[in-house]
Amino acid sequence: MFWFFAHPEVYIVFLPATGFVSAIIPTFTRRVMFGYTALTLSLVGTAFIAFGVWVHHMFAPPLPRVGQGVFTGASLMVAIPSGVQIFCWIATLWGGKIRLRSPLLFVLGFFAVFVIGGMTGVMLASVSIDIQVHDTSFVVAHLHYVLIGGGVFPLLAAVLYWLPKWAGRVPSERLARLSFALIFVGFNLTFFPMHHVGPRGMPRRVYTYLPEQNWDGLYLLATAGAFTLSAGFLCFLVNVLWTRRYGAPAGANPWGAGTLEWAAASPPDPHNFTRLPTVGGREPLWEGAENTPVVTGLATDTREVLVTTPHDAEPHHRNHLPNDSAWPFLAAVVTGGSFVGLVFTAWAFPAGMAVLLVALLGWFWPTKEPDPIHHPHTRPAVAGEK
Repeated sequence: MFWFFAHPEVYIVFLPATGFVSAIIPTFTRRVMFGYTALTLSLVGTAFIAFGVWVHHMFAPPLPRVGQGVFTGASLMVAIPSGVQIFCWIATLWGGKIRLRSPLLFVLGFFAVFVIGGMTGVMLASVSIDIQVHDTSFVVAHLHYVLIGGGVFPLLAAVLYWLPKWAGRVPSERLARLSFALIFVGFNLTFFPMHHVGPRGMPRRVYTYLPEQNWDGLYLLATAGAFTLSAGFLCFLVNVLWTRRYGAPAGANPWGAGTLEWAAASPPDPHNFTRLPTVGGREPLWEGAENTPVVTGLATDTREVLVTTPHDAEPHHRNHLPNDSAWPFLAAVVTGGSFVGLVFTAWAFPAGMAVLLVALLGWFWPTKEPDPIHHPHTRPAVAGEK
């Protein structure tokens, strides 16, 4: 039951990274994403195939040969959409004019680390190899190369990339490069030696070993790498805190990006845009002219959004958005607290559900919101009108 949930979840964790990387690479190569359709379909394929690979962590128990073959095939197949994504990103880099800024550095580190994790994953998909290295440090190394490489490196790149939009200031490039060097070197020093000691008999979840195993040098490197990795994350945190107070003013679009969030101020105003822009492609800030049309006529004292027809994007009506409310936050806190409390007492669940019901009632209770204002040519006819 654990792996039925957890192994698809490993691939689902990687899906946000696909969005991060696909937004960062075009910005620093000045080129639209190569193979966008294939990239999107491979993302969907990863999510679909991920639900058919979970048994490959249970090859050691006696399973039917047919089941072993099916899940071996699925485990090998899931590498195909990941490979398509990597090739699309590399092709975008190859055909672009690269500006090697710190967010792109973390993306390149993601390529190196995640590809190694993917190759060891293909090895573990084989029944004969998986049985030999099952429950050894080799699996620990593979897990971290996939999760840290596929999840954390893109996340750090995304933090640096969108930090100017959030804080209104540009992070220190020197500190960012230093943190990348420490994290990249420290990570590989920590986990790459486990690829060697695992096949030589070092089990996972064991903290000690006999001196005659001759693993002292490799684990000394791993220990030094762990301290280096910690120093890298500390340096990254210092850079984020430093940026909020002392970073250079960012302006609306410090990276010269093409996506719509960089058209708003940094940090954005509560209403995002005084005049709602129009969009005609995936990179509207690159594709539009200087005098692109904007949407006018929306209220400035309340939250309104223009709703258009699905096919032709013709204005249909103005819809009023809900006002600020603490009920959704309270519902989230109660839900999380209920499951945490369930670890200690069974009464936490019914008590939490009772409080959650109150939060949901407050959230869903009808309020006096303005009715949608329809376009004169599309609004429903009123009795007595022709």
